[in-house]
Amino acid sequence: MSQAEWEVRKDLAAAYRLVALYGWEDLVFTHLSARVPGPEHHFLINPYGWLFDEITASSLIKVDSEGEIVDPGATNRVNPAGFTIHSAVHMAREEAGAVLHLHAADGVAVSAHEEGLLPLSQTAMLCLDHISFHDYEGVALNLDERERLVKDLGDKNMMLLRNHGTLTVGKTVAEAFTYMYFLMKASEIQVRTLGQGEPYLPSQAAIDTTSDQSKQLGMASQLTWPALLRKLERIGSDYAT
Repeated sequence: MSQAEWEVRKDLAAAYRLVALYGWEDLVFTHLSARVPGPEHHFLINPYGWLFDEITASSLIKVDSEGEIVDPGATNRVNPAGFTIHSAVHMAREEAGAVLHLHAADGVAVSAHEEGLLPLSQTAMLCLDHISFHDYEGVALNLDERERLVKDLGDKNMMLLRNHGTLTVGKTVAEAFTYMYFLMKASEIQVRTLGQGEPYLPSQAAIDTTSDQSKQLGMASQLTWPALLRKLERIGSDYAT
């Protein structure tokens, strides 16, 4: 494979390990994907049945836009629901270098809240302009759902999949992970805050100011991602093998 593909593989494997490290995994039932550099419209996704803390760069499965495995000799399979969701975004958004989808409890809880994400924290207010919503239609096995999901996502980089989970899109794995971190942290804060009773809300002026400041949120990945990779290296992770 090309060096460019190997670098994407390492970043995606790192994202899987970080999801496990932060406790956001759901056994083997969610998925992160990344586009393989080149004109073929191939992308990488986890082998179905592997825990996130088992994923390595070399174990990722390469599939085409129809969900067919293109790795020579690959013996693992991919989650069909993962293919439905991820292929929809990769096919519709040329700039979508990575798509992350989680079922983490706080994210699901906020997706099930009628108003979605509330401006209860600075973190949430930095996310608000990036959020979209998609109604639950059942386990994502129906390829017809792809068109509706893409329409609901529009040009946003974060999505609350109602009663289901969270999704983020980035030009790179690093950017998509940074969006997910902010969305998950905002969700965690919201769940804790609403558990205390009536929340205190900031002024609309403060919300608007923070919204303006959030336009370059994805650029935070330039600082966060190298630090996160150093974290994995310090704990001796073998993600890059």
